[in-house]
Amino acid sequence: MSTLQSEIQDLWNRYDDGLTADDATDEDLATLDVFLEALEAGEVRAAEKTGDDVTSWEANAWVKQGILLNFGLRHTEARSYGGVDYHDVLPLRQTADLNDRGTRNTPDGTTIRRGAYLGEDCIMMSPSFVNIGAYVGDGTLVDSCDTVGSCAQLGGNVKLGANTLIGGVLEPVEGAPVIIEDGVSLGAGCRVTSGFKIGANSIVGENTLLTPRIPVYDLVDEEVIYGHLPSERRAFTRYVESSVSDHEMFDGGAYKPAVVATSVEEETLEATQREDALRE
Repeated sequence: MSTLQSEIQDLWNRYDDGLTADDATDEDLATLDVFLEALEAGEVRAAEKTGDDVTSWEANAWVKQGILLNFGLRHTEARSYGGVDYHDVLPLRQTADLNDRGTRNTPDGTTIRRGAYLGEDCIMMSPSFVNIGAYVGDGTLVDSCDTVGSCAQLGGNVKLGANTLIGGVLEPVEGAPVIIEDGVSLGAGCRVTSGFKIGANSIVGENTLLTPRIPVYDLVDEEVIYGHLPSERRAFTRYVESSVSDHEMFDGGAYKPAVVATSVEEETLEATQREDALRE
């Protein structure tokens, strides 16, 4: 991949110096095609983990540059998908390889853009959308009305509840995208945006908004954190008193959203104990 990386970086430097879609050669476009194929094969990724903690994920700036070049150095063309005409710089991703990996995309509305990776035994329910640069790990479920944004990185055996939004982070190129590690389960209607990171095997309650601007009250380590949810947590939305609560315009107080995180292990133990009690 070192050769592809150097070719993309060289092309980016020329683009930064004024190269346009009108100037791009067949060789330039061929490089971009090879780059998209590498993304779709999972050979290159928009981010990678450099340590043990969920906070250690870092963006691969050159990969994000390659994605941006596919927009900047191609002309918009009229295209057709499922009998619907649309206009874009790229066609949609070919899906013949998904069958070989046991991955399903149900008809009538599952859309996978070029440059997206889907692993083995994934399920995409319709309608759903996976954007360029996204990585969807083995065994992951993308449910109805879900969106997986550009460069988002989803691990294996992730469950996205219906009507869930995983935001995209394409610019700045050094900004890490949304990260959802292995075994995470998101309830219906969740929103994860602006490069927020969720640690492995966490469970997030429905309609929870996770973004770096909303505090996470981690009751396990007894600290307030921003931008990530540690592994093995059960998270849900609560409202805490706002700094403007004493303002005369807010009769009865003003509140702002927050996320409370408890231990998945403790919650599971309590549930098991309740189940045992019911059976006695």
